Amino acid sequence: MKHTEDFKREAVRIALSSGLSRTRIAADLGIGKSTLGKWIVEYRPTGPTSEPQGDLARENERLRLENRILREEREILKKAIQFFASQKP
Repeated sequence: MKHTEDFKREAVRIALSSGLSRTRIAADLGIGKSTLGKWIVEYRPTGPTSEPQGDLARENERLRLENRILREEREILKKAIQFFASQKP
């Protein structure tokens, strides 16, 4: 599956700010740990962040990404239901 630039950047932001392990983040996103590592090298912010991120901001970021993943999974399930419902025995 080809991931968008926004998805990769958001994954890197979460990996760098959430406090969760890279293994956990990669598993939650459905990608390999090495893939996440490559994205971090490629998309790591170069300048200092303009605003400090506290625990609530990190949790908000993590939940937004989780929400996006769940929406994508829900859409896949909807399509699967439609496909199987259209099959005649």
